[in-house]
Amino acid sequence: MARILLIEDSPTEVAVMTQLLERNGHDVLASASAEDGIDVCRREKPDLVLMDVVLPGMNGFQATRALSRDTDTKAIPVLIISTKGMDTDKAWGMRQGAKDYIVKPPREDELIARINALLGP
Repeated sequence: MARILLIEDSPTEVAVMTQLLERNGHDVLASASAEDGIDVCRREKPDLVLMDVVLPGMNGFQATRALSRDTDTKAIPVLIISTKGMDTDKAWGMRQGAKDYIVKPPREDELIARINALLGP
């Protein structure tokens, strides 16, 4: 079981993802903005961050870059989950420090497999 921070501004998406993650044994923290998510990540030190890209204010790419460059949070893997599915979006997300990138809506088995791969044994 892992503590996962979900940075997502859609209440519907937060509800769906929280149910999916909890059903698979994870604890979920949620944040509706990138700025708040960065603060929560620094304070709570989750095992993994699931990051939306389209967010109010700072976007998910910027937040991923901030987390991956911060000495307090750079060891926490970021998995971007976004509707932006172009190869250039994926490449840009990975260049910002994301460890993986998946397009919405993710299949449950694929998402859990990717989370497990990032969390390791």
